Amino acid sequence: MNLDFLNPLGEEVLERMASCPENSMAQFVEVHSEEKGFPSIENASIAILGVQDGRGAVDNDTTGYGVDTVRDYLYNLYPGNWGMRIVDLGNIAPGATLSDTYFALKNVVNSLVKKDILPIILGGGQDLTYANYRAYDSLEQLVNLVSVDAKFDLGNLESSLNSRSYLSKIVMEEPANLFNFCNIGYQTFFNSQEEIDLLESLSFDAYRLGEAKNLELVEPIMRDADIVSIDIGSVRKSEAPGNNNAGPNGFYGDEICAIARYAGISDKVTSFGIYEFNNRLDIDGQTAHLVAQMVWYFLEGVSCRAKDYPYCTKEKYLKYSVPVDDDVMTFYKSDKSGRWWLEIHSLNDNKYKRHALIPCAYKDYLDATNQIVPERWFKALKKLS
Repeated sequence: MNLDFLNPLGEEVLERMASCPENSMAQFVEVHSEEKGFPSIENASIAILGVQDGRGAVDNDTTGYGVDTVRDYLYNLYPGNWGMRIVDLGNIAPGATLSDTYFALKNVVNSLVKKDILPIILGGGQDLTYANYRAYDSLEQLVNLVSVDAKFDLGNLESSLNSRSYLSKIVMEEPANLFNFCNIGYQTFFNSQEEIDLLESLSFDAYRLGEAKNLELVEPIMRDADIVSIDIGSVRKSEAPGNNNAGPNGFYGDEICAIARYAGISDKVTSFGIYEFNNRLDIDGQTAHLVAQMVWYFLEGVSCRAKDYPYCTKEKYLKYSVPVDDDVMTFYKSDKSGRWWLEIHSLNDNKYKRHALIPCAYKDYLDATNQIVPERWFKALKKLS
C-alpha cells in the first residue's frame, strides 16, 4: 500500500493520549507511532489521517496545522458500542509543492478505498477534495460528491487549483468520473447567479442554507454520496471561529454533527473529509472540539449502517408502482431500515447501473401518488438517459 507518505504521530500527541481517561477513544484507536510503526490495517474499517497543507486554502492559508489539536479532543471522547476497528495512520506533511501533497493524498486514499477501509481526512484546505476525488480514477466507477459549504467553489476555468476553484477542475478535467455533485447549505449572496445557473444546467443539486436546515432533506442526499467534503466555514463563526472565511450565518454545531452522522449512516460513502479548520484563529479550542465531535458522530453513523442498497438487491424490497401521467414510477422501500428509493428505468450504459436506484424520501412517494413528479427524478433521468 502507498502509506509511505504518512508520518507517525509526534511524541507530544502520544503523551496527551496517554493521559486520556480510561476507556476513551485514546484506548480504542490504534495509532501510527515512531516506536511501534504502522498499525496493522487488516480488518480495519476506518482510517483517520491528517493533511498538514493549507497552501491551497484561499484567505485561510494557515489551516492544516491544527489536525493534532482535533485529535486531542477526539481521543478524550468515549466511543459508542461500535464493534469496528479504527486506526490512525498519522499525517501527510506538506510536499515540496502543493501538487506533491495532492499526489500523496490521492495515493493513500486510493490504497485504503481499494481495501474497503474508509478514510477520514482532516485537512488542510478544501482543495484537497480534488485529490480525494482523483483517488477514484483507477476504480473505474462514476462517483457522487457532496460538499457542505456556503460557497460552490467553482472559480474560473483559468484559475489555478485552490479551495475556491477545485470544483471546476473536478467537473472539467479528464478523466471525468463525476456523476453528480450536490452542495448542501450554500448562501446565495456568496455565489453569483451565473454559478447557480451553471449548476442547474448541469443537473447538479444545490440546497440553500434555509432548506438544508430541514435535516430530513439531508439523509437521502448523503445516502447517494461516495465522497463527502465539509468546509468548516459552513458553520457560523460564533459556533466555529477557527476559520477565516466563516460568517455570521451557517449551520449550528448540533446541525453539522447531525449532517456528519447522516454521512456515516450512508452505505455508499467511502471517504469523508473535514477541511479549512484554522487552529491559529480558534478560541479556547471551540472549533477543534466541534470537528472532533463531527468525527465522533460520523463514526457513530458508520456503526449504524443498515447494509441495505447497494449491499442487497432490490428484489428484497417492498415495491410500489405509481401511475403518473403516461408513465409508471417505481419506488422501493427497505424493510430493514424503512428508507426509500426511486428507480430510473431508462439506462443506455452499464456504467450507470449503480445509479439506477436513487435515494428519496417518503414525501417523494406521497407526491407521486398525488401526480407530482419529484425533481430528483427529472435530474437523474436527464443524466442517465
